[in-house]
Amino acid sequence: MSIEKPRNQGQITVSATMAKNELAHLLEIVSGGPVVITKHEEPRAVLLSFEDWEALKRSAGTRLERLTQDFDALLARMQTAEARRGMDEAFNAGPEELGRAALTAAKQRG
Repeated sequence: MSIEKPRNQGQITVSATMAKNELAHLLEIVSGGPVVITKHEEPRAVLLSFEDWEALKRSAGTRLERLTQDFDALLARMQTAEARRGMDEAFNAGPEELGRAALTAAKQRG
């Protein structure tokens, strides 16, 4: 049985039964791109080359590190003495102070 890449699609799709029976062949051709494995005509898994897997892991790690750095920078900006004073004032404000602050904010927005 031969598995060939469709000319008009970017991926190979095979049934789970075919994948089981043709695993050795799939391992040879997976370097050309991922192979989608279906069960009852529904995608269930993807077979990737080891190089693609490594690239995917690096990419995910890089994104997570970037998000962590962005979060840490945002948190550091929020932890200033001025920000702490503002939060203390807001939580300790009485109804009249909160009302004035709300009116001022509404006027600034237009």
